[in-house]
Formats: sequence, C-alpha cells, structure tokens
Amino acid sequence: MPRTFPLRHLATLGLAALALGACNNKRVSRIDPSSVTDLSGRWNDVDSRLVANDLIEQSLTGGWLSRYGAARGGQSPAVIVGSFRNRTLEHVPIGTFVKDLERAYVNSGRVRVVASRDERSEVRDERQDQQENAVADSRAKLGRELGAAYMLQGDVQAIEDQEGREKVVFYQVDAFLVDLESNQKVWIGQKKIKKLIDRRRVGWD
Repeated sequence: MPRTFPLRHLATLGLAALALGACNNKRVSRIDPSSVTDLSGRWNDVDSRLVANDLIEQSLTGGWLSRYGAARGGQSPAVIVGSFRNRTLEHVPIGTFVKDLERAYVNSGRVRVVASRDERSEVRDERQDQQENAVADSRAKLGRELGAAYMLQGDVQAIEDQEGREKVVFYQVDAFLVDLESNQKVWIGQKKIKKLIDRRRVGWD
C-alpha cells in the first residue's frame, strides 16, 4: 500500500517550500556609481565624495596657495593627505574619504600630491630592488623623492537626535592644512551635512 502523510505534515512541507522560495527571491541590479542612494541615512559614498570636493575647493581658495607660489616663482606646492579621525559612533570608511581628497587635489591641477607613508614604503622597496636587478639606464634614482610642504589632516564628527520614527543625523568634517616646516596651520576648513531620516510607513498619519 502507498505510504500516506498526515495533512499537518503536508502543510508544514508547503510552508517550508514557500519560505525557501521567499529567501531566494532576491534581485540585484547595477546602478550608476555616481547616483545618489540614501538607504540608511548613514555616511555613504556620496557624502564622502561631496565633502572631499567641497573641502579641497575651500582649501584652494585660501591665501596659503598664492603666498607659496609668490615665494617660489609660481611653483605648485606638494601636499600629503594625512590622517582623518573618525570620532563618530558609526563606521566611516576613512580610507575611501582620504582617496576622495587626494583625487580632488590631483584633479585640481594646482597642487602636487605625494604618496602616503605606507605607499612610500612599497615604492622604496621597489626602487631599492631596481638598484640591484634593473639595467642601469632604467633604474629609478635614489634620493629624488619630492618632499611635501604641507599635510592635510582632520576629523569626522556626528550628532544624532531622534524622536519616535524621525531621526536627524548631523555630520561635521573639520580639516586643516599644516606647514610641515613650521607646524603652522595655514588653512582651516569645515563642511556640514544634516540628514532627516523618516521611518514612518507609507500611509502613516
């Protein structure tokens, strides 16, 4: 005789199949990387790019740039982007932000950007290896590094205020440019972002 299953077992199997189907019902689509997408309201790639561009634009309008050029016959200063501290309670990918700052400086064409400490270490290893293994006329020369005249540093801070389903997140990014010879701060800039996050459901009164 064929084996029969109680109705409750069949119902359980049916629910399990539906749940499995729901778990696999995922759609992934590609979107423009430059598009604005705010899902959580947290710091994201758009914030990083916009803040970096604004801060660099601010710094290039400061008097330090013209003073440096006047003292050195119009020569562009060399700048290194140093550390930016995350003083918020959320994860802020500082590495991405630093790269956005470097990119904005390079794209401006008005300053020269030198490699970071970690990047220099790898380059120096390669340069030293060339002295022993590369043909003489192709070796990168030693002692020819460009020294930075200024270092850009700063931090990211955030304040949150929440009532019910609404929350406001306020970000403040402070940056300053330091003369590496004198330790003088030659420029100080600031960028603020304020986001309202409304978690009310559609149709909520």
